[in-house]
Amino acid sequence: MAEAATYDHIVIGAGSAGCVVANRLSADPDRTVLLIEAGGKDRHPLVRLPMLMGKLMHSGIYNWRYHTEPEPEFDNREVYWPRGKALGGTSTINGMIYVRGNRADYDRWAQMGNPGWSYAEVLPYFRKSESHVERHDAYHGDDGPLTVCRARGHSPLYDRFIEAGVEAGYTSNDDFNGEVQDGFGRYDFTIRDGKRWSTSRAFLRPVMNRPNLTVATHALTHRIVIEKGRAVGVEYERSGKTIVARATREIVLSAGAVNAPQILMLSGIGDADQLKQHGIAPVHHLPGVGRNLQDHVDVCVVYEINQPLTLYSDLRVDRLTKAIVEGTLFGRGVATTFPYEGGAFVRSRPGLAAPDIQAHFMPALEKTANLHWPKPFQRARVEDNHGVTIRVGPVNPESRGRITLRSADPRDPPRIFANYLATQFDKDTTIAGVQIIREVMAQPAFADILGEEIAPGPDKVSDADLMQWLKKAGGTTLHPVGTCKMGNDAEAVVDPELKVHGIDGLRVADASIMPIIASGNTNAPTIMIGEKAADMVLKATR
Repeated sequence: MAEAATYDHIVIGAGSAGCVVANRLSADPDRTVLLIEAGGKDRHPLVRLPMLMGKLMHSGIYNWRYHTEPEPEFDNREVYWPRGKALGGTSTINGMIYVRGNRADYDRWAQMGNPGWSYAEVLPYFRKSESHVERHDAYHGDDGPLTVCRARGHSPLYDRFIEAGVEAGYTSNDDFNGEVQDGFGRYDFTIRDGKRWSTSRAFLRPVMNRPNLTVATHALTHRIVIEKGRAVGVEYERSGKTIVARATREIVLSAGAVNAPQILMLSGIGDADQLKQHGIAPVHHLPGVGRNLQDHVDVCVVYEINQPLTLYSDLRVDRLTKAIVEGTLFGRGVATTFPYEGGAFVRSRPGLAAPDIQAHFMPALEKTANLHWPKPFQRARVEDNHGVTIRVGPVNPESRGRITLRSADPRDPPRIFANYLATQFDKDTTIAGVQIIREVMAQPAFADILGEEIAPGPDKVSDADLMQWLKKAGGTTLHPVGTCKMGNDAEAVVDPELKVHGIDGLRVADASIMPIIASGNTNAPTIMIGEKAADMVLKATR
């Protein structure tokens, strides 16, 4: 085992939060920072083009390719969980949708005993990161590293979706990150000049030449070294060698909702009885590690469209090849857009304090949103290829899962028990979301072009029918959080300053610290957590 150099700070994981933390800490030239990343550099040219996100999610490029254990309420299906494995983490392969969540989320965090995390207190950190191309107001930043822009797609179906929402009695909303979240509108994206703007591109690449910042890629963390109750180093493997790097100030664990609890458990921090079962000597009994797992479940409502207005024509191999070249060289064209641009946040019933359902609208059939060759001699119905897909699900699920170790080998993927739809509330809210989308799609805005309902299908009418369909069709929006919960209760792993309970010199800064999942896509909140964590570290270690 080789001893590496000693640093002031070590950051484990160069993902959505880790890149932010490494940037902000190394901005002080008097601090030395080591950033450890299990994946490689994000150099693949196709990663930059937003339209290709779906291919990245299902490929092995920059991807841990996890799967859950069999899910009881999903007919014991194992659900695919892509997680980023490269500089930028999952922001290198995600859908780039920039949604902060609802202000009520953060006020609830504060009310749960986490001072400093109310909406008014976290808003400055959102603004600090952001440089919005078009929006300039009290809710948006102008000069942060993270470029955010409005939706860029050309399909008229996005406007029809918004119009249909208004016709159904909901409001239109130009900015889901503004004064209110409710309504139908288009999402904002972390896209710059037509290219994906991951946290690697925004926060890490511009500062890689800092002499006080060392970035170790293809470096798999084995454990955090704990001595006398303090985190003093990190043991990791690189190029077949085991290395121990030491930290004189603090270590920040930013490995995400799956890998952060795994690393803590491999380090002897977790439920002592479970650790012993894997031959790991407990260092500190912290039973909440890996618990409180939350994710956004969703399901696809799909309709035929009887006119060629969807993205299907753009996805022909010849046309998309041209679009890839155009997007790569000039930053324009369909390849520079992400298809799920339409969105909605709605309340399933009166009296709710905030929206409880989110929708993502794509002007394409889920089954045909893939490359295909031109077929000049085929005479098929338009509806066979053209349609729309609306993903819908609850934003505040009650179901809680867990992450556990598979073995004491850091190369073994952990076991993921997502526990989707474990509560009646989650089932009822998901079904309510489906019925709301059906109501919206029945409005006059779609009357002249709407074909048959493909999924759930016109025969799925009762709640019992829809529940049986959910078991076979339910999926995930890929927003796992909560496995290193912030708080002071029995299941809390970190305190409101993100310090690991019972261990000095160690913080967790990523989506795993969320006590309750944010109401919407989770990348923006994770970046905010990185900003706030770095600020707390800097203030505590001056």
